Amino acid sequence: MDPDSSGLGLCSSDHTEVNTRKKTFTEVQTERLDEAERTVLIKCPPRLNERKLLQYLSSHGDVKSHFFFENRGIHVLIEFSEKNSIASLQDAIGIPSAADHHVVPFKSRLFTFMLKNPVSQAAEEISVQLSPQCHIPVKDLIQKLCHADSISSQMYILLNEYQLTEENIKLRFLACSVVQDFARAYFPDSTVKPFGSSVNTFGKLGCDVDMFLDFHDTQKHARKMKKGPFEMEYQMKRLPSERLATQKILSVIGDCLDHFGPGCVSVQKILNARCPLVKFSHQPTGFQCDLSVSNSIAIKSSELLYIYGCLDPRVRALVFSVRCWARVHGLTNSVPGAWITNFSLTMMVMFFLQRRSPPIIPTLDQLKALSDEKDKHIIGGYDCSFVSDLNKIKPTKNTETLDVLLGEFFEYFGNFDFRKNSINLRKGKEVNKPESSPLYIWNPFEQDLNISKNVNQAQLEKFVAVARESAWILQKEDETQRMINKEPWGLAALLIPFGKSNSSRMKNRMKGIGSETIRSLLDSLKLTNANSLQKAVGK
Repeated sequence: MDPDSSGLGLCSSDHTEVNTRKKTFTEVQTERLDEAERTVLIKCPPRLNERKLLQYLSSHGDVKSHFFFENRGIHVLIEFSEKNSIASLQDAIGIPSAADHHVVPFKSRLFTFMLKNPVSQAAEEISVQLSPQCHIPVKDLIQKLCHADSISSQMYILLNEYQLTEENIKLRFLACSVVQDFARAYFPDSTVKPFGSSVNTFGKLGCDVDMFLDFHDTQKHARKMKKGPFEMEYQMKRLPSERLATQKILSVIGDCLDHFGPGCVSVQKILNARCPLVKFSHQPTGFQCDLSVSNSIAIKSSELLYIYGCLDPRVRALVFSVRCWARVHGLTNSVPGAWITNFSLTMMVMFFLQRRSPPIIPTLDQLKALSDEKDKHIIGGYDCSFVSDLNKIKPTKNTETLDVLLGEFFEYFGNFDFRKNSINLRKGKEVNKPESSPLYIWNPFEQDLNISKNVNQAQLEKFVAVARESAWILQKEDETQRMINKEPWGLAALLIPFGKSNSSRMKNRMKGIGSETIRSLLDSLKLTNANSLQKAVGK
């Protein structure tokens, strides 16, 4: 199955020929941000005449693309070819009448479309085709996977069901662009950009939108006036620290969204966190959003993952499968706690792919060696330099199938010496742990930080136990027996919580091994007996 059959364009390239130049992370983000500024969102009646709506909108300018989706009602996203088409449309739109409430007169790019005579117009209105904005439930996914012909095919099916669609990505950039409209009321040169899972090629349908307010253009402007006998500069408020400035800016933007932002609800200002942010729910797009101020290292992490995700289709397929597996078995959780995070799990997959022979992806040091002057980035004293041009990176000679890689991943980490070793993506090799955290994954850029410091001993032991059991299931699979019993197999078998799958099959598995070690591993899934794992993960 084609891993990019959704037409996603996550790792974009020009489509004129097969082996064309892959676009850099920055190029893709710039294009997407530009698209978003030419986009509006319209709430529609349940049934409408799509042709007539587009005909009306086209009177204000050429409509480049559009799609309908359902979120607390039917909406349509309209992308114009020219930005000035939006101004033309806004001039023709009325202010809502408010008998019971007074409206805040902020003219956003979120509109409501209504029929003037709903009864007489109803006959010619039809239901529109909707673009899905969430992935299918795991039980439905398992059924789909059972019809595949290999584990590799199963993994690509999962990828295509769970990855962000082209439409969903457009919605994410629009959400950022709408917040940017508010920010520019105060800071005209600022931009609001997504980072993390929305842009790193590993985002799942339904994931939150992390966005940041960027003043980079403002800083560039400050360096312009250096020629000639005079200097001029803006008079600006001076504050004792950058953190205080960040807190004040986010406090004001948060209040704006709360008081004046159409569809912005449940606004929370979390200003005393290590990284101050504003959390809010954006009802028109259906996203939970986190807004922070320029987080340059987080952006470089997003770009690094973007590069890894674009280098080889197996990378994303393996990450999506492992993360879905982890969620099913309670190894990850959307609520902060002692669980392994999706980011840590993704880094573990990257490290595993670096350790293959030959490696499937390069180390960060190897990417740094390919960088040139424009790739040099020192942020807060940390060297964040690595090549941005994907075309400079030689493709891997590794030809292992995903069937092999999935089983080997579980085997590798099921037997990893977590007590002694840490995971270092910069070097691409196991190195001694600098301190005693149960799981130590070096931050790729801030090398004095452990990105998995939150993970406790019990959760690491549970991870190792489930990884070992998963490796065993894949090794022991009998294709003939599978055809007779018609039971979930391959990846599908790993997406059923082990305590809930066929109990007789579970007993047979135990008999077949006759090993006290495996029995105790199965018990440790409930975190009641993890003694057999002490050697692997230490105390």
